[in-house]
Amino acid sequence: MMKLYQQYKEIINYLIFGVLTTLVNVVVYFICKDILHIHYLISNFFAWFFSVLFAYITNRKFVFESTSKNIFSEMIKFFSSRIATGVLDMILMWVFVSLLSINGLVSKVVVNVVVIVSNYVLSKLFVFEKR
Repeated sequence: MMKLYQQYKEIINYLIFGVLTTLVNVVVYFICKDILHIHYLISNFFAWFFSVLFAYITNRKFVFESTSKNIFSEMIKFFSSRIATGVLDMILMWVFVSLLSINGLVSKVVVNVVVIVSNYVLSKLFVFEKR
C-alpha cells in the first residue's frame, strides 16, 4: 500500500487537499454569510480567496514540495492560474448550458473535471517549477 502511495503521492495529495480546500471554501462562505451576515457575493469572494490561499499553502508544502525562495512570485502565479481557470469555468459553463443546451449539473461535473485537471497542470508546469 505504501509503495502505491509513494508512486502516486503527488496526485493523491492533490486530491486530498482539494477536498480540504473545498471544505475551507464552504466553511468560510457559511461563516461570512450566515454568522456574520455579509452579502452572499462578498461572502463568496472571501470563500474563494481563503480557499485559494489554503490551496496554495498546502500545494506548495505537501503536493509539489516547492523549495522556491521567491514565495511572492510563486503565490502570484498560483492566484493568476486560479483566476484563469475560474474564467475558463465560467466560459465552459456558458458554452455547455447556453449554447449547447446541456443539463447544468452534467455541465458542472464535466467542467469541474476540466478545471481540476487544468489547475493541476498549471501548478505543476507553471507555478511550482522543479529545479
